[in-house]
Amino acid sequence: MWSGEGHTGAEMTKDLYAVGMSSQNGPSTEVATTSLTILGNTVREAVDHVEVFPAPANVDLVRFTTDELASMCPVTRQPDLSHVVIEYQPLEWCVESKSLKLYLWNFRDRAVFAEALAAEIAGEIMETAKPRKVTVTLTQRPRGGIEVQTVASLGH
Repeated sequence: MWSGEGHTGAEMTKDLYAVGMSSQNGPSTEVATTSLTILGNTVREAVDHVEVFPAPANVDLVRFTTDELASMCPVTRQPDLSHVVIEYQPLEWCVESKSLKLYLWNFRDRAVFAEALAAEIAGEIMETAKPRKVTVTLTQRPRGGIEVQTVASLGH
């Protein structure tokens, strides 16, 4: 769910589309950002959902990568640090990166297995941005000499 007052990206009005609209100077490259509540504001806490903005024309793939995903082992409560790659093929919406950072921050105090974490992140991107396809590859740093890599994919 999009975090802007309980509306999903699909419920946002078409007037948010500034990309590709004709003007006297040709197509606009500006994107309306009035729906974004996090970007440009000071936010000092994790958020429950990512925010979206209208996808520009001709964007086939978006990839986010971070080494700073922290969670906790659900059994030992020890910290788990992970590298995550989020790839999606946008249709109408793109994920705003600051909101994604704060969404991922939400997991730092959560006890969750790597497999469930990858699936939850993929579900959030699919539910909010409604892309054609999303793939989340999560690689948990080794503890006890074992690295865990899990891939969660949704869409087609």
